[in-house]
Amino acid sequence: MDIGENARSYEVITYGCQMNVHDSERISGVLQAAGYVRAAGEAQADVVVFNTCAVRENADNRLYGNLGHLAPVKESHPGMMIAVGGCMAQKDRDIVLKKAPWVDVVFGTHNLGHLPLLLERARVEKASQVEILEALEVFPSTLPTVRGSEYAAWVSISVGCNNTCTFCIVPSLRGKETDRRPSDVLAEIKMLVDQGVEEITLLGQNVNTYGVDFGDKEAFGKLLRACGDIAGLERVRFTSPYPKDFTDDVIAAMAQTHNVMPSLHMPLQSGSDKVLREMRRAYRKERFLELIGKVRQAMPDAAITTDIIVGFPGESDADFEETMDVVRQARFAAAFTFQYSKRPGTPAAQRDDQVPAEAVQERYLRLADLVADIAWQENLKQVGRQVEVLFAEGEGRKDADTLRLSGRARDNRLVHVKAPEATALRPRPGDIAEVEITYAAPHHLIADGGLIGLRRTRSGDVWEQAHAPAAGIGLGLPARARG
Repeated sequence: MDIGENARSYEVITYGCQMNVHDSERISGVLQAAGYVRAAGEAQADVVVFNTCAVRENADNRLYGNLGHLAPVKESHPGMMIAVGGCMAQKDRDIVLKKAPWVDVVFGTHNLGHLPLLLERARVEKASQVEILEALEVFPSTLPTVRGSEYAAWVSISVGCNNTCTFCIVPSLRGKETDRRPSDVLAEIKMLVDQGVEEITLLGQNVNTYGVDFGDKEAFGKLLRACGDIAGLERVRFTSPYPKDFTDDVIAAMAQTHNVMPSLHMPLQSGSDKVLREMRRAYRKERFLELIGKVRQAMPDAAITTDIIVGFPGESDADFEETMDVVRQARFAAAFTFQYSKRPGTPAAQRDDQVPAEAVQERYLRLADLVADIAWQENLKQVGRQVEVLFAEGEGRKDADTLRLSGRARDNRLVHVKAPEATALRPRPGDIAEVEITYAAPHHLIADGGLIGLRRTRSGDVWEQAHAPAAGIGLGLPARARG
């Protein structure tokens, strides 16, 4: 593959979870290692790769809609190629080409590294290539990666899942859990820190069962503690845990390790014991609330988020009210709420007691309103507090003449910070500053009082600024304000 003016360009379009985002970084890495270059601006890429999700039906619809849009584009763009990978490709290996015969390559979740070879074979043979491996041959962390951020990175500690939730197709697509050795994980983290990374997020379908491959039930807690010994590593996060496997030693490791952040994403899915049983979720309402209580006892300022499915087959009005009750008690900082989506091949999809769409929609809207109201109330408690913000890429919000830069607090809340007038004093991506929260909305916080202190993480410079809170910041928001 020629590099330079003759190099072929690529674009990767990602649907789904953080694992898919990280896989897309690897897809970009293997393509660039093979000589491809990222498409510039609005230019049409020579190779378009879709990294797909199979969790919900709307991801399928988006994919086929985008493939349909690209069909005439490909006809007018000689040599253009289209590849479809990820979980939906793994699931629909025999369907993609029937619905979109202009696709050149279909590849699965276990063979990301084969994509350049498959593209070249499709080009030479002038025929579509389908390669779906049933099991992982080499852990994907060995593949080259093009990260989306200079200061933040994903680190996979495992792939696959041993749970059998009746609504979820991921275990059949990602396979049984496979764990990396702690020494390999820590070596990758240290390498990333040496490259300037300050924040890492440990990834796994179920991080709490990390260690099952090598017989250490406390491996995840030990891994978190070991991250605390890595100089230069500012922040550690992880996703996703599973309530059944969330143990006291992990809570203690979170609370006692200085760079493990006080934020936790704990999927609830339903607050009804009956529905949880039928989902084959191995915990019940009281166990979930007990876990939340333990986390808050150990870390009073922890922000807890969750996933909730509305309209699982057989869910009654009473079951839904149980979910609303758990939300009121748990007081989540945010919740990702989803309408149940039938996934062919799962036990739940075969049930004949599917909830009518109108009832699902009505429940979904009620839940979304409750989640937003509670999130707003919890955010209002942050007003007046000083928080540490790690700034992200790009500018944040601009209201009237006020420019704000965006970042995340330690608890992962989104914070928009008023930018200093002097450009030289503005935080850069990866910089860390103390700010005081002056305003709260349901989905973000605002700090308009200026920077209390700024640490230039790239250079190590630190400067202090006298704190002068902004005057006239009101908290009057409409009853159902949206951030």
